[in-house]
Amino acid sequence: MIALYFTIVVKTFKMVHKEERVHSECMGMIRPVKDALEVLNGKWKLPIIISLSFGNKRFSEMAKEIPKITDRMLSKELRDLEINQLVKRTVYDTVPVSVEYSLTKYGDSLDNVITELRKWGIQHRKRIMNK
Repeated sequence: MIALYFTIVVKTFKMVHKEERVHSECMGMIRPVKDALEVLNGKWKLPIIISLSFGNKRFSEMAKEIPKITDRMLSKELRDLEINQLVKRTVYDTVPVSVEYSLTKYGDSLDNVITELRKWGIQHRKRIMNK
C-alpha cells in the first residue's frame, strides 16, 4: 500500500512538472514523501483511517470492521495515529467508561490521498487481472 502511495505521488508530480526535472529537486520530493510514508507506514493505518472516515467508532466497532487486525495491533496503531494528530480519542465519563475514536481535521486531510489510492488500486487490479 505504501509503494502504491509513492507511485501515485511520483505520477502526480510528473503530470504537474512535465518540463525537464532538475536533479536538485529530487531530495525536495523524496523527503516529504518519506515523511508521509513514515506516518502511514504499515498494513493497518490506512484501513483504520478509512474506517474512521465513515464516522466515529468505538474500539470494538473498528476491530469488527477491519478484518484480521488483532486488538493489540489496533491499540498500537491508534496510539501512533493519535501521536501524529490524525485520530482523536475521547473518553466519556460513563459507567462503564466508554471511549470513542474520530478523525481530526488533520486526519480528514488524507481524504484526497485515499481517494486517489483507491482509484489507482481499482485500475491496477483491472490491469493485472486482465493479463
